[in-house]
Amino acid sequence: MALHIVLVEPEIPANTGNISRTCAATGTHLHLVRPLGFSTDDSKLKRAGLDYWHSVHLEYHDSFAEVQEKYPEGRFFYASTKAVKRYNDIEFRDGDFLVFGKETKGLPEELLAANPETCIRMPMTDNVRSLNLSNSAAIIVFEALRQLDFPGMK
Repeated sequence: MALHIVLVEPEIPANTGNISRTCAATGTHLHLVRPLGFSTDDSKLKRAGLDYWHSVHLEYHDSFAEVQEKYPEGRFFYASTKAVKRYNDIEFRDGDFLVFGKETKGLPEELLAANPETCIRMPMTDNVRSLNLSNSAAIIVFEALRQLDFPGMK
């Protein structure tokens, strides 16, 4: 098994490229939920992912519901600045899905409202609205991997 990062309607190609590089380095699967705010041929996307794209287990989906339907046994954790639980309060398991929303709006309010027990946040000072998407994904995936003792990594 592996961890999964799900990007719901990502808008900035460099963030997605950076996240793909993190996925390649950690064996994490990447799921991109359309519509994307860029073309997958975008040079910024490719440059940020460098030459690691061939090492990324990548899936495209037409909706987040499609992801849930394909992985009915999956545990989904929703990153949001509005969450009560911190990401390090979770006991992650192999196969968990870490879900992130678009850079400008985050995840849909109805998705967060329907899943309050699995919404997670990163603590930060009041003077910052949020962290960069690729930084957020890396922080949470590495916490999950730390808890799992970095399976398959040296």
